[in-house]
Amino acid sequence: MFQDRRNTGRIDLEGTEMAMRSALHRAGTMALSQLLQFPAPSEEGRTLACPCGQQAHYREQRSKPVLTVVGPVEVLRPYYLCLHCGVGQFPVDVELDIANTEFSPGVRRMQAMVGQEAPFDHGREQMKVLAGLEVTTKSVERTAEAVGAEMIAQREQAEIQKALQLELPVVAGEPIPVLYVQMDGTGVPVVKKETVGRQGKTEGQPAHTREVKLGCVFTQTTWDQEGYPIRDPDSTTYTGAIESAEEFGRRIYAEAYGRGWSRALKKVVIGDGAEWIWNLVAMHFSEAIQIVDLYHARQHLWEVARKLYPNNEGKQKAWMNIHQKHLLDRGKIEKLVGALRSIESDNPEVREKIRTEADYFERNAERMRYPKFRGQHLFVGSGVIEAGCKTVVAFRLKRSGMFWTVRDYHQQVPRWELHLMDHFAGARKVLSIWTNTLRHVAKKKPKIPPFSVSFHSSRRC
Repeated sequence: MFQDRRNTGRIDLEGTEMAMRSALHRAGTMALSQLLQFPAPSEEGRTLACPCGQQAHYREQRSKPVLTVVGPVEVLRPYYLCLHCGVGQFPVDVELDIANTEFSPGVRRMQAMVGQEAPFDHGREQMKVLAGLEVTTKSVERTAEAVGAEMIAQREQAEIQKALQLELPVVAGEPIPVLYVQMDGTGVPVVKKETVGRQGKTEGQPAHTREVKLGCVFTQTTWDQEGYPIRDPDSTTYTGAIESAEEFGRRIYAEAYGRGWSRALKKVVIGDGAEWIWNLVAMHFSEAIQIVDLYHARQHLWEVARKLYPNNEGKQKAWMNIHQKHLLDRGKIEKLVGALRSIESDNPEVREKIRTEADYFERNAERMRYPKFRGQHLFVGSGVIEAGCKTVVAFRLKRSGMFWTVRDYHQQVPRWELHLMDHFAGARKVLSIWTNTLRHVAKKKPKIPPFSVSFHSSRRC
């Protein structure tokens, strides 16, 4: 490298830095290998207790290959054998957390991270490019699943301990100004055995997906100069599963209660028009302010506009200008319902659509008083949970050719819940910059289209 620079006056930085990394990894493996050469035990340490109740005796030194974050190393450690039951022990493996695995804790953490972010084969490629480590696709899959299963076991054990200790929810603490709960569902492609006997969206066709129910809880303390609410930094937690609405209701209620639901001065639940969401709200969060996501409500109006004026974008926008801006956005739901029911059409399909949407708005009228909610500086959009569904669940589970079992999904969920918190905390500054920029542009150019829900979610929806 240095000779080339002397000869040409130039340097290939990428090639140089990759060569330097490889050299440092080789040096690291040599040093780590020396540290992992454990001596034979002294005379006093040549026996260990065996789970069978007898004694295991030292037999010999045995080596084991282990892949670490700096590369492959050999671990030399004592081996003990119980002559009574024939079970061997490697105490060092337990101490180093490498029992029954050829990957160090650091490498397993990397595999779990890349396994949750992308298809397992992509994770294998990321390990090679980003860390310089050669692993198989199967090892990424098995490690990711094992970490998920371990987190599930830890969670279940914690619940058992609570039950044994008769632990009650902690209700003491500082009051919370505003606490939000948001819920949504998104379909995940699954293998055929997971949809046996389930009706698909198209009548007479089998289902191809199972619904993941996802919920989030976050807090709000203040709002900006324009009166739009600001979500408290690092306050969002997520929980989710493929399960019945009744089971998910208990899950999201436990999450909300653990976050201080009983201490919240103002409690808010935001969701779309899904019936299961509002059934759960009536059961677990009846005292909350209930809000139908404004952007879902607008989508319902757009569906009517497209039915009334197919292939005529100009008339669609003109109709929306009246019914959205002057009625829906101003919370005049009774007038909106009346306007919808007064529409006449010779097309049975259009009449049915109008009836369905009029019923939707009439049923959710009190959840659509948007000026009243904005007057209290509350969010009126479900962008936080929408972002959770789209950027993590959909990104990881709904790629081309992917089909999952419910078991696979549940082994991924615990890691996603933690990842989501970090994911959105890290993105918050970027979203804030985009939001402020788009507001500035919108003021200069009033005709600019609304920016995406995900940007709304961090600041002003």
